[in-house]
Amino acid sequence: MPLQKEAMAGSDAAWLRMDRPTNLMMITAVMMFDEVLRLDELKIVIEQRFLLFDRFRQRVTDRDATPHWQADPYFDLDRHIHRVALPAPGGQAELQAMVSDLMTTPLDFSKPLWQIHLVENYGAGCALIWRIHHCIADGIALTYVMISMADEYFDPSKIPTAKPVSNEGLVASLVKPALQAVSKTVKAAEMVLHEGMEMLLNPSYALELTRQGLSIGAATSKMLLMPADSETIFKGRLGGVKRAAWSRPVPLQTVKALGHSVGGKINDVLLTAVSGALRRYLLDHGEPVDEVEIRALIPVNLRPMEETYKLGNHFGLVFLSLPIGLDDPRLRLLEIKRRMDRIKHSSEAIVALGLLQALGHAPKGIEDQVVKLLSAKATAVMTNVPGPRERLHLGGKTIRHLMFWVPRTGALSLGVSIISYAGEVLLGVATDTHIVPDPEALIDGFHAEFEALQEQFLKHNA
Repeated sequence: MPLQKEAMAGSDAAWLRMDRPTNLMMITAVMMFDEVLRLDELKIVIEQRFLLFDRFRQRVTDRDATPHWQADPYFDLDRHIHRVALPAPGGQAELQAMVSDLMTTPLDFSKPLWQIHLVENYGAGCALIWRIHHCIADGIALTYVMISMADEYFDPSKIPTAKPVSNEGLVASLVKPALQAVSKTVKAAEMVLHEGMEMLLNPSYALELTRQGLSIGAATSKMLLMPADSETIFKGRLGGVKRAAWSRPVPLQTVKALGHSVGGKINDVLLTAVSGALRRYLLDHGEPVDEVEIRALIPVNLRPMEETYKLGNHFGLVFLSLPIGLDDPRLRLLEIKRRMDRIKHSSEAIVALGLLQALGHAPKGIEDQVVKLLSAKATAVMTNVPGPRERLHLGGKTIRHLMFWVPRTGALSLGVSIISYAGEVLLGVATDTHIVPDPEALIDGFHAEFEALQEQFLKHNA
């Protein structure tokens, strides 16, 4: 009897088909521990918690036609979990190099599209490098998966001795505490990109906007007729080799205070510092910056929080022009706040979601042309995922830091990821080395710009 197939949703299929040798559609994440997590302990956690989500036991079939999900008849956990060790001295530089290598290595499409590397010899502890294909879920959904696996939220008493025919009800009950915790984080720490925007927690609000006269047709026209982005050294022919880096932790309360000083939000501050880092990089390479604008593609969550356990991709995209030409950090912050406020009242995210859903069912040639068109209008993908306010544990070991990197579509060379966790913010940068061989320079620029913002804050409030 043939195995049952489930048709892949349009938006998931779109991300599947965007996979290119030069830009793999993988979400890469790292968990860092101060203690050693043994391989046998990790396997128990993955078997009992991660694999409750049926999608992680399923492979993709009919990839070149109409893709489907189908249970992998040869599923073997040992084919997905790998034990490796860092070379001495086993610090951040060595871990970044390993993440970069894996970010460049495609997943095996004959198996379910995920992989974990248990990395030993990372300081006194270890790290977990996760690679999950974007067609399985978006960053928000995968964050909830990770949190629901934590010791603080996993409830073994709810696991039946015999696996039910459908896991949906079981998974929903298990992840509910994690979803509630993250929802509180979103509201308290204001870490979702468009804080205060009803559309994030209530997608029907976006439809209400259209009834009030904010035309979806106008948003579609704006997206398609938007001129190409500025030609800078961040654009060019991709080489396919990726390099990842991440920042030192930044106190969340400090970021929040800087935003409040101008009536802005946390993300206004972070995007201001990122814009300044891009400006510094251009100047260091002798490139012009006056009146330069670099456009970023920014994902916006469009699913109700209570449905996150269903995985899949349910987000839209908006374009934000970063004012690279502004030298003064405070003026740049005010301008980004103004632009973000304007985006909050548009229908762009809904339009982009509909476009992705349609592309998943369109002939691949059409999808290729649309992706090429849209990627010409931007330079980077920038995303922000809220994490829990308290430190979590996995298999009894403390997760010290969390980091992730967003995949880039089409010809985009630059990915910027921001995550909050336990009162700290980390910034991750992923680049194509043919265009930006040194993402660490962007990280250094981010810290320099953040310090400049703090100096401006102190001066203004003196």
